[in-house]
Amino acid sequence: MREAMTLELAQRGLLTLPKRLRDRYRLEAGDQLTLLDLGGVFVLSTRKLEFERAADRLRAALEDQGESLESMLLTLREERGKYGQDRPAKKGQKR
Repeated sequence: MREAMTLELAQRGLLTLPKRLRDRYRLEAGDQLTLLDLGGVFVLSTRKLEFERAADRLRAALEDQGESLESMLLTLREERGKYGQDRPAKKGQKR
């Protein structure tokens, strides 16, 4: 169903979805919506985007293995350090 409506931006950037939409889609306080900015055209969706679902699955899998963002960043820094040590210096560059 396509329906256009005008919403007014309140203080602090808040928008209120009309009650008939909240009722129609069974939206409640605390529900999360996805907002896409398509060059100034905003699309608001009650569905998570596929990449968000994939990110959620990846996060859960990593947490199940005892990983955290901090542990992954530490590993990344360590690997970057190794990469720089393994490469020969370019002409004119110091190590």
